[in-house]
Amino acid sequence: MTAVTDMTSAPSAPAIRKTPKATFDFVFRNASFLAALLVLVLLAGIMVSMVIGGWPAFREFGFGFITSSVWDTQNEQYGAWPAIVGTLATAMIALVIGVPLSLGIAIYLTQLAPPWFKGPVSTAIELLAAVPSIIYGMWGLFVFVPLFAQYVQVPLSNIVEGMPLIGTVLYARSPSGLGIFTAGMILAFMIIPFIASITRDMLEQIPSVLRESAYGIGATTWEVVRHVLVPQAGVAIIGAIMLGLGRALGETMAVTFVVGNANRLSASILDPGSTIASRIANEFNEAMGLQLNALIALGCILFFVTFIVLVIARLLVSRVKRY
Repeated sequence: MTAVTDMTSAPSAPAIRKTPKATFDFVFRNASFLAALLVLVLLAGIMVSMVIGGWPAFREFGFGFITSSVWDTQNEQYGAWPAIVGTLATAMIALVIGVPLSLGIAIYLTQLAPPWFKGPVSTAIELLAAVPSIIYGMWGLFVFVPLFAQYVQVPLSNIVEGMPLIGTVLYARSPSGLGIFTAGMILAFMIIPFIASITRDMLEQIPSVLRESAYGIGATTWEVVRHVLVPQAGVAIIGAIMLGLGRALGETMAVTFVVGNANRLSASILDPGSTIASRIANEFNEAMGLQLNALIALGCILFFVTFIVLVIARLLVSRVKRY
C-alpha cells in the first residue's frame, strides 16, 4: 500500500521544452526548404506561361514551325529554322574560339605566370566579366565590324571565291562585317572571362603536392597539366564550359548588334543571319496576335535547347566522375 502511494505521489517527468536553438534550427530548415521550393515554382511558372503563350503558333503551324524558313509578318507565316540554326552556329563558334583561349589563360595564370603579371591579368579578366553585354555589342558594331570587314572578309572572300567547299563556307556575298561568325566572335569574348575565372579557381584549389610530385618524377609542364591538373579539375571545367554555352545561347543585345538580323539561311558563316534572342528583341515590342505567339514559341524552343544543354552537361559530369 505504501509503495502504491509512493508511486502515485511521485512527481511526473518535466515536459520537454524547445530550446531557442531547436526553434531556430526548425525555422532555418523550413526557410531553406521554401527557398528551394521557390526555384521549382518559378521554373514551372515560366514553363507553363511560355507554353501557353506559344501554343497558338504550335497549333497553327505544327512541327512545320520548327522546320520552316519563312518569316512573313504580312501573310502571318512564321518559321523558326533560320533562328535556331543561327543560335546554334553562333554558340558553337563561340565555344570553338573561347574554350581554348580560356583554358590557356587559366593554365598560364596558375602554372606559368610570374607574380607581377598574374595580378593585373586576373583583375582584367574579372573586369571583362562585369562589362554589360550591350557594351560588347556597341564595341563590336563600331570597332570590330569595320576592321573585320576590311581586313578579313574582303581579302578572304577574294582568296576563296570559286573554291568547292571552303569557298561556300567562307565567302561573304556582302562583306559588311556583320554575320554569324562576327556574332560568334563577340560571344567568345563574352564567355572567356567566365570560363577562365572558374577554371583558374579550380586549378588553384588542386593540392600543390600533386604538382610537386609530378615534377619530382621528371614530368614536364605539359604532362603535369595533361595528366594531373585537367583530370582533377575535369568536372569543374565541364561546368564552366556549359555555363559559357548557356550565356552564348541566351545572349541578346550583343548578338543583335552584330549578327545582321537577316531571316535567311546561308552556307557561309560570314553572311548575316539571326538568332532566337535577336529575333525576339527586334520584333517583340511591335508584335501582336499570331506574331506575338510565334515569338513566345521561339522562347519555348530556346528554353528547350538550354534544357538539353543542361542534360548533356549532367551526363558529361557523371561520366567524368565515374572515371
